[in-house]
Amino acid sequence: MLRSFSAILALLGSLIAPAIAQEAPRSECLAISDAGPRATPVSLRHAAAGTDEVAITYAGHSTYFIDTPGGVRIATDYSGAYQIGRLPDVVTMNRAHSTHYTLFPDPRIPHVLHGWRDDGQPARIAERIGDVYIRNVTTDIRRYFGDDSNAEMIKDGNSIFIFEVAGLCIGHLGHLHHALDDSHFAAIGRLDILMVPIDGTYTMSLDGIADITRRLRASIVLPMHRFATPLDEFMRRIGQQFAIDVRTERTLRISRDLLPDTPTVIILDGV
Repeated sequence: MLRSFSAILALLGSLIAPAIAQEAPRSECLAISDAGPRATPVSLRHAAAGTDEVAITYAGHSTYFIDTPGGVRIATDYSGAYQIGRLPDVVTMNRAHSTHYTLFPDPRIPHVLHGWRDDGQPARIAERIGDVYIRNVTTDIRRYFGDDSNAEMIKDGNSIFIFEVAGLCIGHLGHLHHALDDSHFAAIGRLDILMVPIDGTYTMSLDGIADITRRLRASIVLPMHRFATPLDEFMRRIGQQFAIDVRTERTLRISRDLLPDTPTVIILDGV
């Protein structure tokens, strides 16, 4: 009897082991966030210090190009309207507005990630592509533009995308239409770099987006949708605890050990 029981346990172990091996990669940004506020394990700091820099280039509107140390190129809110150099390897899209996606991307782009699904179910993205781990947190979108708080919403119609690479946690809020609750913040985890829309009209109110920016408190804030809101108004709303750094170049080269001690809004060249 004991021998038979041991054989059954061995069989179960052989079935479970492959399943464990095939688990989705674990988010370092969520693990660090769960461990405590702004805590970074020594091992991760040492690993990050030995990696190359990530290059983030503002292409325009809400499209940033992220070039990883491993050679992966990502374009956010990709519509095809903004191109810088070679085609991206990965594009993320959201469908809140036609300027943030295309249903006909260049077929040479190998990874096209939609922040929505056509069957009404929430998109679930957790992919390791080269040296970057990409995941999403779904949000709702308005069917129509406007400030009407009772406007009909499409549940899980859009996504915030998070990119984890070289020890950095980079979040792109996308075309965000509503305040985030505790479940959203928990799913996002820690962010080192935050890409945030500051138009105050087509996405969220400026007060609403300022609240989110303050709560996430990323080391670096990269504004987008900069066509409507004066920068000084955004800075006034988020408070004195954020510094400002206006640059004449379009590309930020950053690694974990180069993050500023004071949360900083960095304005890259572009519109």
